[in-house]
Order: sequence, then C-alpha cells, then structure tokens
Amino acid sequence: MGRVLIIDDNRAICEILKLMVVKLDHEVQYCHTLREGLEDARNSDFDIIFLDVMLPDGNGLDYVLEFQNFPNAPEVIVITGENNSQSAEMAITSGAWDYLQKPLFPKQVQLTIKRVIEYREHTRKNRKPPRLLQRNRIIGSSKPLQAALERLAQATVHEANVLLQGETGTGKEVFARTLHENSERAAKPLVVVDCASLPEGLIESALFGHVKGSFTGADRNVDGLVKRADGGTLFLDEIGELCLTLQKSLLRVLQEKTFRPIGANTELQSDFRLIAATNRNLLTMVEEGTFREDLFFRLNSNVITIPPLREREDDIEALAINFIHSITQKYKVDVKGISPDYLEALKKYQWPGNIRELMNTIERSIIKSEGSPILYPKHLPHRVRIEVIGYQSEEHEHKYSVREDSTFIPELQENDELPSLREFRDAVLNRMEKEYLEQLMLRSGGIIKDALTIAGIGRTHLYNLLKKYNISKE
Repeated sequence: MGRVLIIDDNRAICEILKLMVVKLDHEVQYCHTLREGLEDARNSDFDIIFLDVMLPDGNGLDYVLEFQNFPNAPEVIVITGENNSQSAEMAITSGAWDYLQKPLFPKQVQLTIKRVIEYREHTRKNRKPPRLLQRNRIIGSSKPLQAALERLAQATVHEANVLLQGETGTGKEVFARTLHENSERAAKPLVVVDCASLPEGLIESALFGHVKGSFTGADRNVDGLVKRADGGTLFLDEIGELCLTLQKSLLRVLQEKTFRPIGANTELQSDFRLIAATNRNLLTMVEEGTFREDLFFRLNSNVITIPPLREREDDIEALAINFIHSITQKYKVDVKGISPDYLEALKKYQWPGNIRELMNTIERSIIKSEGSPILYPKHLPHRVRIEVIGYQSEEHEHKYSVREDSTFIPELQENDELPSLREFRDAVLNRMEKEYLEQLMLRSGGIIKDALTIAGIGRTHLYNLLKKYNISKE
C-alpha cells in the first residue's frame, strides 16, 4: 500500500483525486497550500505527491525539487489546468514523474499511480545498503538532515558532478568536505573556490592559471585552481555568481577535462570531480538568461538539497551543545549550561542565517552571560527574543481561532443544540457536492457531454443533482 498527498487549492479536485486513489487501496490525504503541503511532506513519508501549479501561496513548480528531497524521496506528479509547454518542460527538468492536465481522467491517474508504486517497489528491492559516512562535522539526526545525508552517501560511490543547494549558512562547504573525505579521491586535494569573492578581472586567471608575460604583472607561470585540483575535487561555491563567459569555459572543461591557461599555446589536462554549490534558484536564472542551460543540465543530474535550520528543530539542541563546547574552549572559560526556556527560544526562532547564525548567536550569548554558568533567554540578542515573543503570540491566537480553510464545516456554536452525526455529515457533503457541481459546469462550459465524462456519472443523475442544488447548465 502506498501513501499519497494531494496539494490543490480546489477542494472538489482534491475529493475527486482522493476517490481515484482510494480505489487502488492506497492511503491519501490532501491540503490546499504549499505551506501545508511542505509541512505534511516533512512530517510523513509519502510515495506520491500530486502538486498543483497555481497555489494561493506560490507556484508549485518552484518546489518540485524540495518535495523530492524529503526523507522518503516522493515522486511528484504535477497537475495543472493550463496547457503550457514551458511549464511542462520546467516540471520535467525539475524531476517530476509526470505532468497531467486537468480535467483528470481516472484511467490516466490510476495508471500513473500504478507505475510509480511499481517503480518504487522495484527500487526498494534492488537498493544497496547505504554507505556509512564519516561525518564528524555534520551534527544532527533529524529526518530532513538524514534524507540529505542519504543522498550524500550515494554520491560517494560514483564520480558524477554534484550540485549542493541550500540557503546561506546551511553548511554547503561542510557537506562538500564530507563528500570529498568519503570519496575515492580523499587522498588528493580539495580545492575550494568562492566564486562570489573572486575579483571579476582575475577569475579566469585564478581558475585556469597563466603563463609568464601573458599580461602586465604576470612575471612567472602560475597554475590555476583547476590544475591544483587534478586527481582530487574542485568545489565551486556560489556557482551562480559566475558570468556567462566563464560558465561557457567551465562547461568545456567539464566536457573535455582540458583547459588552456591565459597566454598558453597548448592545453593542459586535469582529472577532477566537480562539486558546485548555490543558494540561488539556477532554473530561474536559466529562464532569465543569466545561467547557461547546458551547464545547468550538467550540474542538475545529482542534486543534494541541504535543509534550512528551521526545518531541523530536532537538531538544535545537539548543535547548541556542540557550539557551546567549542566556543567556551576557544575563550578558555567554563562550559555553560542551557536553561529549558533558552533552548525553547532557540527552537522557536526561524534562523534566516541558519547554522552560521546559530553559532554566532551562541557565541554572543556566552560573551554576554559573563559569570553566569547557565544561558538564559536574556542572554540572547534582542532580534531573536523579539521574534520568539511574536511567534508565541501568533501561536496563541491561532490556537483559539477558527480555521480559515474550514469552508465545508458548518459552524457549531457552544450554546447550539448539537446535531446528530448523520445530519452533520449530510450538511458537509451537501456543501462539497454543490461546490463540485458549480466547478463542473464552469469547467465544462455547460457542455453536458463533457461534464458527464469528467464526473463519471449518468445524464439523469447529473440533471437530478443540478435540480437539487438549483444550478444552471450555463
């Protein structure tokens, strides 16, 4: 039995899809926003995610890779009401299993589900045991981190290029070093290049080197970073910052494993493995014309998404303890303890700067705490405390408010007489049925033949329902 998540803001579509899935004896649940979908996928193991494109809080296509990088690596099936070849291309290049247009037909949907479940069963049976990683620098055991580490372990057994995706401060360089140290190239150098910090006029020389006399100030031959990585690993951090000209040069080096230093007449060889990293959306950059599509496809074959710290709440205590030990050792002071409310504040804060910000925050707390052996919330920076207080206020307000998305749920006032379960259920189903029929006539343009095909019911049944809810064919 598989598990399916449907993310679509149209409740009628969700109910129709749910019926299709249930007929195949799979578990299914649905939600109506990207935020809810990401939360559900983070906390449960799904095999398939049906993902709508136009959602209230964003474009589903921008999140295909993110959904695939959750612990169970679900297959994403994009569903849309638009016939857009560019969207279809974006979905497939992002790794979606399929791109289905609405209206969705039962046979098409159910066949797709069968194929996905069949594929995943075969994959599970033939999967090799994961390789054990030596990962002293990567701390934590949360589900999102474990999913990223599993992909990292898989990447250590082959030589393919790797693209590390993640927000600033998530630890992309730590992941790159761990990958190199667990690979067959561990005995050779890891050459780190921060593409964002190299002066524009010197990037080509830094990467490929130059010969004596090739330009003013070139008083000797200099090996570039590509040559120094021969036999080892070249890590290009923030690869999205490279200009188009250098992207073209890099693509040729990746294809041929040869390059020419500035001013040289002959080409040199370098056998290196490339690990690239970015905090930007390279696919969006491709669409904007600021990143080469052919280079993107070279990098996109093996992607590891490093989760942000706000998705790794279970790791925060272990990270905090580790930082406290290293920072107190650095300042040669006694190790500090953590009060429960200090730890709770760390878990509530959203950490836009991720692990790097957490480390800096704890360092500031230790400096501010002076003689206190315990860290309390008062030792946190003001911005952290203010955000946590705001979060707690919102959480309290939400806890005692009526859900905005409960369209189909009749309001039950505390002093009202409680209806029977059957009456309550009928009221909910009637509301759902009416909205479905309104959407059905809208999407079919009032053409009964098309409406019957979509709904899968008989003509007489449809006419009776339209009459029941006073819905016009037009």
